[in-house]
This record gives sequence, C-alpha cells and structure tokens, in this order.
Amino acid sequence: MNEQNEELVGEPLSIGATRALALVQRPSPLPVVRHDGELLARAFLAGYTSEQTRAAYGRDLADFFAWCATYGVAPLRAQRMHIEFYARSLEHLGRAPATVARRLSALAGLYRYAVEERVLDRSPVAHVRRPHVPEDSPTLGLDRRELRQLLGAAEDAGPRDHALVCLLALNGVRVSAACGADVTDLGEQRGHRTLTLIGKGNRRAILPLAPRTRTAVHVHVHGRAQGALLLANDGGRLDRHDAARAIRRLARAAGIAKTLSPHSLRHTFVTLSLEAGVPLHRVQDAAGHADPRTTRRYDRARHALDGHASYTIAAFVEDT
Repeated sequence: MNEQNEELVGEPLSIGATRALALVQRPSPLPVVRHDGELLARAFLAGYTSEQTRAAYGRDLADFFAWCATYGVAPLRAQRMHIEFYARSLEHLGRAPATVARRLSALAGLYRYAVEERVLDRSPVAHVRRPHVPEDSPTLGLDRRELRQLLGAAEDAGPRDHALVCLLALNGVRVSAACGADVTDLGEQRGHRTLTLIGKGNRRAILPLAPRTRTAVHVHVHGRAQGALLLANDGGRLDRHDAARAIRRLARAAGIAKTLSPHSLRHTFVTLSLEAGVPLHRVQDAAGHADPRTTRRYDRARHALDGHASYTIAAFVEDT
C-alpha cells in the first residue's frame, strides 16, 4: 500500500448512512473518497445488481463505519477484537439478534471481498461469534379479525392506504417492492389483473392481484397512465418510511394494540395463507421465498401451539 493510501486508511472515518449510500449510487467517474474503506465498500456493493440489496448492505456498512469513526478505528485495519466489540455494542443498544447477525453478514461479505481482491491477507470477521437467531419469526402478525379491522380502517383513510394494506397483507408484497412499483407495471394476463415486481435477488415476478387489492389499486390509480403506483401525500412516490408510518397510524385507528410494521402484514399474509390451508409450496412461491424453511419459520410458533402433541395425546387417552 503506498504512502498516500496509508494516510487515507489511518484517517478516522466521518461518514453517515446518507454519504455511504450516495457513494454507491453516484455514477462514474468515482468521487473523491476520504479513505480506502469507502472505496472498497463502493466496489463491493457495486457487485450487487439489486438496488434494494445495495441500499440495505450500504446502511449496514455505514453503521459500522460510523462506529469506527467514534473509536478511531480505520476499517481496513480492524481486527477481530474490533468486530467483536462492535457486535457487543449493538447488543448493548438493544438491537435484535437478527439485526446483529445481518450487520456481521454484511461485514463478512465486505472483508471477504477485500481478501479476494488482495487488499487484506485475512478477514477479521472470519471467526467472530454470531448471535443465535431464533427459528421462529419474532414479527407480530394479525389474526383474521384484526386484519379485517385494519383493512376497514385503511379503506376509511383513503384509496392510497387501502391499496397499500391490500398489497402487503392480501398479496404478500414486500414494502420495498410495493413502493418501487409503477403504474406501468400493472397488466392483464388470462383474465387476471397483474402486477410485475422486482423482488429479492433482482428476480422478476408477475403477481395476480387479489380481488380487493385489484379494486383498491384501481381506485388509487384513478386513470393515471404513468408514475409511481403508490403516491405520497405530496404527490411523489411513497417510500418505505412513509409506508411504515401509515401502517402504525392505521393500526391505532383500527384499535390494534400490537406494534405493526409493513413486514407484519407480509407475515400475516404467510401465516393466514397456511392457516387457510394453502399448500406450503404455493405460499413459498407467493411470498418469493427461495427456501421453504423461510416460509415455515413464519408459521412455526402458531403451529407449535395449535398442533401441539399434548392435544393429541389427551384426546387419545380420553377416547374409549
């Protein structure tokens, strides 16, 4: 590493999430960067074709870079002990095990890339202890009664909110995909009103809209031929933060005490589909899960109670 790079690597970091994401999203030529960690992160993230993945990993790396700045650690000189301290600091802040595991996964990818490109000899994340992530999804879903209440509150609130809740809860759409969809993504196939989405891994999926979703979307679009499918109050594109605030507001209006997020509604889609008797593989396809174990993870807590062996053995013993 040359003298200039040594100086850059040794310089404490002063970057937040916005700056990190801007580095990823700016077109070539490369902008001036403060240190090699930023440049490496941008190169690493550029390898992902999905904008959603780049944004998510960018936020995770930016959080670590900010931590490095606080403690005067140059990212490319970080050692295992620094990564361990970072993980423990996240736990101390109350971050969920899944969040800590995801941040460490992003770092593992970054440093693995650094080793592959011969920037580093070894990864400081290689032997870091990862937190145990519970097999059951901690997200709170809704039962049928609660979902009916939420849909009613959304319909009363207006066409946009109704369309949002229908897309997430009745069609299982990820909030990022719903907010990223355009009017031109709507279509018709074999009598079905469809929505073409780009999901995880940049996979393209054509989704048939549930009857209520179809109606809600039609009312919200109101004849528009282009632009965002879901509009914010100012007429621009609804983003995931606006969507999260809308879901919390609608939950309060519906009298639902649970703390809901957009993912809660996707969780609801999976659990209620399985409860309604939809085969696991069809729910997996509808939710866009690459692994059936992911689908089962959403339903395991409910199934562990409703289908517990104690009910079967008690009925067996009493059966004469």
